[in-house]
Amino acid sequence: MVKNPFKKSIFSYFLVSPYLIHLILFIGFPVVFSIILTFFKWNIISPMKYVGFDNFIRLFQDRLFWKSLYNTFIFLMIHIPLQIIIALTLAYFLNQKILFKSFFRAAFFLPFIISGVVITILWQQLYGYDTGLINKLLTDIGLGKVAWLTNKSVAIISIAIMATWKNVGLYVILFLVGLQTVPQAYYEAADVEGASQWQKFWHITLPAINPTIFMVVILSTIGGFSLFIEPYIMTSGGPLNSTLSVMLYIYKQAFEFYHMGYAATIGLFASVVIMIVVVIQKYAIEKDN
Repeated sequence: MVKNPFKKSIFSYFLVSPYLIHLILFIGFPVVFSIILTFFKWNIISPMKYVGFDNFIRLFQDRLFWKSLYNTFIFLMIHIPLQIIIALTLAYFLNQKILFKSFFRAAFFLPFIISGVVITILWQQLYGYDTGLINKLLTDIGLGKVAWLTNKSVAIISIAIMATWKNVGLYVILFLVGLQTVPQAYYEAADVEGASQWQKFWHITLPAINPTIFMVVILSTIGGFSLFIEPYIMTSGGPLNSTLSVMLYIYKQAFEFYHMGYAATIGLFASVVIMIVVVIQKYAIEKDN
């Protein structure tokens, strides 16, 4: 008896239909609608009004948007190197034979799975000028207080430190996996040649975990461009818009000023910027190797 391949194909589509429906409703439709929305002016209440390329013209003339993009890049320039250095250092020591290794792995990963709102509120209290624990420790050792969240030169650094502390656990695990895949034969051969620990790390470990470094850089970049909860809760984008991120600016345009079309335009442009940055990073990392 010859089986009907058409019935088999129909059954296969039936099995994957829940995922296809989810993909269309929650990913495909929002993406297409947001692109269409860039050509319209809409405040949710009134009917959509076609404005052509007015939203894009406004985008390139909007100094506050470029300020938010600048702030986001400053955040990335602080956050990504700090993330890599701390995560790789912790992973390197966790890869050694130490006591309570499993406990330390879980402890470092715990902040990553806790709600970002909870973590942000906690650090907001730590950064308090008069009552914050950090400033109390500084005054106890004879140093002056620091306006962690109210000084425009310090606020974005404070947020970058907090974001690094929250996310470092994930990257510790990724680096730890990468370190455990490096063949021990390489280190044994280096020991025979009399190589130092630094030489083994620089010439063996780093090249071997290059794919992991690339993954960490990409994930940190995407996460950095998604910066929202931290400045929204801690500073509301202040002081003087020094912590206004691109995502926070999109939120303000969409849900405070109800400029839905313009917010969609910013989101589309930000997506293009992220793609360009990721391609540049990929080229730079591969070129170094």
